[in-house]
Amino acid sequence: QVQIVESGGGLVQPGGSLRLSCAASGFTFSSYTMFWYRQAPQKERELVAHITGAGISTSYADSVKGRFTISRDNAKKTVYLQANSLKPEDTAVYYCYTRVRGADYWGQGTQVTVSS
Repeated sequence: QVQIVESGGGLVQPGGSLRLSCAASGFTFSSYTMFWYRQAPQKERELVAHITGAGISTSYADSVKGRFTISRDNAKKTVYLQANSLKPEDTAVYYCYTRVRGADYWGQGTQVTVSS
């Protein structure tokens, strides 16, 4: 079955960096676009970035453009989110998502807290 597991969150000071990882299994990873979303307390879940199956095309929310980079390693079936120059407003639970054969799959999320 499809499984998605995020890791790499934590507490970081403003201006710091984190690399989030999302390990996937149960489907042909390289064939599917992967997404990172985030949800801050009392806010809607928002799309942060996505990357196509071959890793050729990416896109970012305006709020993270120039600071975050999404990438993937299809051999490891893992997608990454490198988050630099973190701000307090980046504090949220970060989720990895994909849609496989018409079904939605979410990971359990990883908490990122940006605070001094």
